[in-house]
Amino acid sequence: MTTQADSDRPAQAHDEDELVRAATDAERADVRGMHAATRAAWDEAAERYEGWFDEAVELLRSGGSNLFGVEHDLIGDLRGRCRRAIHLQCAGGRDTLSLWNLGAEEVVGVDFSPRMLELAARLAEATGAPARWVLADVLDTPHDLDGTADLLYTGRGSLIWLQDLDAWAAVVVRLLAPTGRFVLFEGHPAEWLFDVGEDGRWVATDYDYFGGVEASRGWSPEYIDRLSIPDGAQSLKFARAWTLGEVITALLRAGLRLDAVAEHPVDWWGGHRDALPEEHGRIPLSFSIVGRLPG
Repeated sequence: MTTQADSDRPAQAHDEDELVRAATDAERADVRGMHAATRAAWDEAAERYEGWFDEAVELLRSGGSNLFGVEHDLIGDLRGRCRRAIHLQCAGGRDTLSLWNLGAEEVVGVDFSPRMLELAARLAEATGAPARWVLADVLDTPHDLDGTADLLYTGRGSLIWLQDLDAWAAVVVRLLAPTGRFVLFEGHPAEWLFDVGEDGRWVATDYDYFGGVEASRGWSPEYIDRLSIPDGAQSLKFARAWTLGEVITALLRAGLRLDAVAEHPVDWWGGHRDALPEEHGRIPLSFSIVGRLPG
C-alpha cells in the first residue's frame, strides 16, 4: 500500500502497547501468506481513509495534489507527455488522482485491498477522473499493462509491505513503456534508528536496521490512529524496512537504469513533528529513485 496518507511506519517502531513480534521462519517462507494477511489488515485500515473522502474530493476538484513538493519536482508537469500513469500500491487513490491533476491523461491504480479500491472508485466518480482500478497483489499486476506506463509511481510507505523485492522490481521493469520513467519516493530505512527525545532533539533507538520481517497488530497513532476494532483483534500484518542497498540492488538486478538516487529530510508520514526546528534537516527521513529502461 502506499502513502503518508497511504502508509505506516515499520512495526518495530510502534507503541509498546501494540502487539509486535518477529516473523517466524514459517511465515517468512510464505510470501503470499504474509501478503494475504497484510491485505486483510489494510481492508480494516480503510476505515481511516474513508473519513477523508469529502476533503479529498474538494482537493482534487480544485486541481490540487496530495503529493509532497519533492514528488512534484521528481515527477514534473505531465501535460502532453504522459498518456498513462500507473500507481503501484495505490490505497484509496488520492495520490493516484493527484497524478491526473499533474497532467496524466489516464491513471491506473493497483492495490490488493478491495475496500481501498472501492474508496478510490468513489473518488474517481466524484471527480470525473479517467481512472482504472486493478485489484491485485502488486506482484500479480496484470500483463495487459506491460509496457504501457509513461510514468510508474510508487512510494510513501509502500515497500515495507512487500516481502519479495526482486519480484516487485521485475514488475516495475515490465510495466514501463520504452521511454517511460519510474519514480519512487519512500521512507528512509535509517529513519527508525532515531527518535525525538523529551528535549526535542534526536536520540538513538534500539531499532535493528537489519532485523528483517516483523508481525504486528494495531497501527501507529500518528498515521492510522485507532480503529473501531481493538488493536488485539485486528488482522496480523507483516512489515519489513528494506535497506537502501537492497532496494537499489533489486532494481539494478531487474535491469532498470537509475538516473538519480537522493536522500531527503522530508518527514513523509508526520511522525517527527515534535523535533525542534533546528533538528529538521539533520537526518534522512526519506529517499527517492528515478529510473528508466536501458537505451
